[in-house]
Amino acid sequence: MKIKTSITISVDLIKQIDNYLDSSNDSRSALIERALREFLVAKARQVLEAKDLEILNNRAKALNKEAGDVLSYQVKL
Repeated sequence: MKIKTSITISVDLIKQIDNYLDSSNDSRSALIERALREFLVAKARQVLEAKDLEILNNRAKALNKEAGDVLSYQVKL
């Protein structure tokens, strides 16, 4: 389902969109919708990566100790 909405966009950006659309079969709405979807996916990915980084940082001391233990078992040839 689609909902009609109204947004205000600067003239220079509209010109850039229209220039792009000259070589495309898309409409302004389709282009803007696709761009927003890509933006939101990227933002969601950033949130997940930040959570992963926080987990790693919180466990860094234990993970480094474990890595040190593993390295100590390696045999030099």
